[in-house]
Amino acid sequence: MLFRKIAFLIIILISFSVKASFILLPMDENSQQNHLKAYGITYWCLDKKYKASWLLNYRGGSFLLPDAAEIRKECQIRGVSFEILSDNEQQVILNEIASPSQNMENVILEKAPKIAVYTPKGKQPWDDAVTLVLTYAEIPFTAIYDEEVLSDQLVLYDWLHLHHEDFTGQYGKFYSSYRNVPWYIEQKKEAENLAVKLGYAKVSQEKGAVAKKIRDFVIGGGFMFAMCSATDSFDIALSADGVDICESMFDGDPSEANYQSKLNYGNSLAFKDFILERSPEKYEFSDIDMTEKRIVPMEKDYFTLMEFSAKWDPIPSMLCQNHTQLVKGFMGQTTAFDARLIKSNVLTLGTCELNGESRYIHGQKGKGMFSFYGGHDPEDYQHKVGDAPTVLDLHPNSPGYRLILNNVLFPAARKKQQKT
Repeated sequence: MLFRKIAFLIIILISFSVKASFILLPMDENSQQNHLKAYGITYWCLDKKYKASWLLNYRGGSFLLPDAAEIRKECQIRGVSFEILSDNEQQVILNEIASPSQNMENVILEKAPKIAVYTPKGKQPWDDAVTLVLTYAEIPFTAIYDEEVLSDQLVLYDWLHLHHEDFTGQYGKFYSSYRNVPWYIEQKKEAENLAVKLGYAKVSQEKGAVAKKIRDFVIGGGFMFAMCSATDSFDIALSADGVDICESMFDGDPSEANYQSKLNYGNSLAFKDFILERSPEKYEFSDIDMTEKRIVPMEKDYFTLMEFSAKWDPIPSMLCQNHTQLVKGFMGQTTAFDARLIKSNVLTLGTCELNGESRYIHGQKGKGMFSFYGGHDPEDYQHKVGDAPTVLDLHPNSPGYRLILNNVLFPAARKKQQKT
């Protein structure tokens, strides 16, 4: 009888020891059927006040969540692979991560960041890669534009994405190819009307004011992410503050004489010593962009993610989490950045070795941070005006799109001091 009681107690103790207490969202190449939606699950958990951890460099940057019936159900609904862990199994993983010999780190995610996307009214979710992937991952965001920015509403948000925008007031340098096309004429008219409504004589002046408000948002502690032409045109607008760099077809009067010499590179976030493209007929802003200087054939167009110490430099490590270190390249109006023109205090996160160009960079300004990512759509090599939107159901494991979502979750992390 005593033996039976002892055996029963042992069974009870074993059952408690293997009780499922955690959910692991594996993010390695072979275990996760939908990497992109896994970010959405993690965001959803944070939004519901669940605790979450980001296991840097552990199986592709996996997420650790508490075990709850509604989390399991949500994973099943969204098609996200998950594994159930006992307390002991979770502790084994955390011990492995904590080992000084492992380039891994356990980063606590504290709260769901409030996300704003800077995009013109009426744009559809597929108009740029970020709104496309946020919608696909079911991560909520608020679309804002110039009126909201200039009325200081950025303080309501933690993270801001810049749409494919031209902050220089040159309408994307589409003049040569599209000046007689109805959509170009209409967008130019709408931009001019909005500038007047907001109290500015020129679109370039209004966009410059918007750029400075966004800069101030970063300085005050915000996180800003930009892709394609929103990267270099943003820095150009800041450096050309008070200088007319627009020709008459853009703003009704000639550009200022010798405007190149009047640029103030100290105002820009990421780039220095760049030369502006003077011709209004050329689809290019400056020599920051590598599009016309590239010698990389499509089949060899890949860029490599840099490796950082997860324990000492968790910030760049978070931004580079992926299930592969080699990411397929893609084009855009601004495809990549000339490494010679990047400021020394800005980190390169991704580089194309064949061409010596930077594809993905990150920096700090004041209390906040920014990331610039070259190219238009990570799964559409050469997206053109009017092309159909990318169907992300066909690319649920896209490494290029994962980099965007790293930036989305990044502000949720409890920050540690960066060492390099």
